[in-house]
Amino acid sequence: MGFAYFLRRAARYWAGHAAVIHRDRILTYAALDERSTRLANALLGLGLAKGDRVAVQARNCTELVELECALYKAGLVKAALNPRFTAAEASQVMEDCSPRVMIAGEGFTGYSRMTPGFGSVEVFVSLGESAPGYRDYETLLQQAAATPVNYDPAPGDLAVLHFSSGSTGKIKAAMQSYGNRIASLRKVVLGMDQPARPGDRLALIGPITHASGMLMQPYLFCGATLVLFDRFEPAHFLAEVARLRITHVFMVPAMINMLLTEPALGSADLSSLKTLAYGAAPMAPARICEAWERIGPILSQGYGASESTSGVTKLSTADHAWALAHRPERLASCGRALGETEVRVVDERGNEVSGDAIGELVIRGEDVFQGYWGEPALTAEVLVDGWLHTGDLARVDEEGYVYLVDRKKDMIISGGFNVYPTEVEATLYQHPDVLEACVISVPDERWGEAVKAVIALRPGRQPDAGSLLAHCRERIADYKLPRSIDFVDTLPKNASGKLARKVVREQYWQGVDRRVN
Repeated sequence: MGFAYFLRRAARYWAGHAAVIHRDRILTYAALDERSTRLANALLGLGLAKGDRVAVQARNCTELVELECALYKAGLVKAALNPRFTAAEASQVMEDCSPRVMIAGEGFTGYSRMTPGFGSVEVFVSLGESAPGYRDYETLLQQAAATPVNYDPAPGDLAVLHFSSGSTGKIKAAMQSYGNRIASLRKVVLGMDQPARPGDRLALIGPITHASGMLMQPYLFCGATLVLFDRFEPAHFLAEVARLRITHVFMVPAMINMLLTEPALGSADLSSLKTLAYGAAPMAPARICEAWERIGPILSQGYGASESTSGVTKLSTADHAWALAHRPERLASCGRALGETEVRVVDERGNEVSGDAIGELVIRGEDVFQGYWGEPALTAEVLVDGWLHTGDLARVDEEGYVYLVDRKKDMIISGGFNVYPTEVEATLYQHPDVLEACVISVPDERWGEAVKAVIALRPGRQPDAGSLLAHCRERIADYKLPRSIDFVDTLPKNASGKLARKVVREQYWQGVDRRVN
C-alpha cells in the first residue's frame, strides 16, 4: 500500500469532507483524489516516465497538494523550488536536476527554455495565470482521464528531490525515496501528541513545497483538513485559528517570537488548538517558557533534516510539562529518538559519548535519504556504514535526551576555547529586551576570531549593550561572552525561515584572506 491507496481510501471514507482549504476555496477529499489522478494521467500523457523530474515553483495553493499526490501516483519525482529562491538559485537547481516539465504559479511564469538552467524543460505549465509558452493547468487536467494509474512503487524508487536552503554553500538536492517518505508518514502519525482525526484542521504556514509540507500526507492519511496560509501575519493567524477552529499547527521559532509580540495574542481565542509543534531552528528555553504561559500548554518540538526525511527526535508536550515542573534545563533538549530511528552521539572514533561530552549526532533508519543528487563524493562523506552523519554537535544525558550544541561549521574557536553560538544565544534570549539574537565569529588579531552578538530588540526597547553584557556575564563563562554587540531592526532569514547566520556573518569577514571559521 502506498500514497495512492491511502488517498483513494480517504476519498471513500470522507468524500465530502474538506481535504484542503486555501483562502475561500475548499477542496474535498473526493475532488483531491480525482483531480490528482487526472493530473497524473496528464503528465504521463506528455511522455514522462517513471523517475522523470517535474519542477514546481509556486506559493502555497491547493494545486501544490494535488501535484504531490499526482506525482506519487505516477511515479514521477517532485523537484520543488522554494518560492523565495532567487533567479540564480532557481537556475542552479534546474540545471542540476534536469526536469522535463516545469509547473509555475503566479509570479513565476517568466521562465523559458532560454533561461539559464531551464534547457531540459519540454513543457511549461502555469497555475492560475496565462503566460506565453505555458500550457494551462486546468485545461491539462480536464483533458486527461480519471482512470487510476497503474504504478506500484518500490521502496527504493526516487520520490522527491528536496533542496536544502543553501546556508552553507551550494544548494544540494537530498534524494528521498518512496520508502523514506512512507517511513516518515508512519513516524508522524504514530508520534502525534494529539492524534489527528477527521474534522481536525492543520495550519500550514510555511512553504508546503518544503519542511511544513512533510506533514501533508500524514494528516490526509488521518482525514484531517490542511489549511494553507499565504504568509505568516500574527494577527491574521490568530483570527483564523478562531474562525476556522484550527487544531494543529507547525511553526519555526521565529514565528512564535512574532506571536509573543503581537498585541492581539492577549485576547485571542485559541481554545481549539490541541498542539503547536515547532522546529527547524533552535528555540531558547526562556522563549519556550513564555510561549507555554501565553499560548498554552500545547508545545512539542522535533528535530530532523532533509537528509533524514522526517523528525528523528522529539520533545513531547508531556516532556515540556515535566521539564517546566522539575528540570527546566531540559527545555534546551530536542528530545529523544522518535519511532524506529536510531540516534547516537559519537566522538571522532565512533564511540558513543555521554554526560557533558560533546560528539556528532548520527542517525540510522528507514527514513534516512538515498544521498545527494549528482554528488557521490558528498554522499560518501555523510553516509558512512549506513549512518547519516549530520554535522550537528550534541551531548546526551542519562535518560537519552539529546541536546544540540551547534553545527560543526558554526562553532567558534576563540583563543583555543570552543564557543557554541546557540549557548550564547540562549543566554541572550533570557534578557527581557531581546527579540532575536544571532551570535557569530568575527576576525580578531589576537584570538583569531571573537564572539559577536547581533541583536534585534523587542518593540519600544532601547539598545543597551552594557546591560546585555552584564546579563551574560552572570550566566556564562567569560570566554563565551560577546566581545561586541550590534543592534539591527531585523535579522535576515533564509528561504526556509531559519536565521541566516552565514548572511549575518559574511559582512564582517569581507576582505579577510584567512577565514578561521
